[in-house]
Amino acid sequence: MPVQTPPRLILASTSPYRRALLERLGLDFEVVAPHVDEAPAPGESPHALCVRLARAKALAVARSVPAAVVIGSDQVAEIDGLPVNKPETHAEATRQLRMLRGRTVRFHTALCILQLDPERSAEERVVTDVVYRLFDDAAIERYLLRDRPYDCAGSAKVEGLGIVLTDAVRGDDPTALIGLPLIALTRLLPRFGLSML
Repeated sequence: MPVQTPPRLILASTSPYRRALLERLGLDFEVVAPHVDEAPAPGESPHALCVRLARAKALAVARSVPAAVVIGSDQVAEIDGLPVNKPETHAEATRQLRMLRGRTVRFHTALCILQLDPERSAEERVVTDVVYRLFDDAAIERYLLRDRPYDCAGSAKVEGLGIVLTDAVRGDDPTALIGLPLIALTRLLPRFGLSML
């Protein structure tokens, strides 16, 4: 019986964090930028937004390579029912961390795996709660100058120095907080003919 060749695997992302996480699995994969508008729709919940964007990223890439297995993922931080965006600037990160200190922030991480030919898909969402410590403005400034987390929702990289700003992380998959839930991913990929072991 001939050995079946695994399908081409593509990560639809520009995130270096997601790429590094997927590299942990030792799979051959490519990275393609999905070019998706990430603006929330009016009244869209953080949960709905991350699920929609993960699906949109996967679909944007899958349309040009229908036989490939495409991974899309997105993360949205939420506080008081509202999304917390990537800060992008020092001033915005300072504002965010002042708002988040002493509070619990919920991170929604959505995963979508899509193959158009044959047509199949799988989706999952992982929720992680991060409890931020009470820290002063001087600690915020020192942290931002060292870690520069301007591309991270919530303005803190828990995989870096941002861990000192947190009191607790509660969730089922520690990789979800970094941006790609590997536990869910490794559970779903065998459905697409991809095995890690």
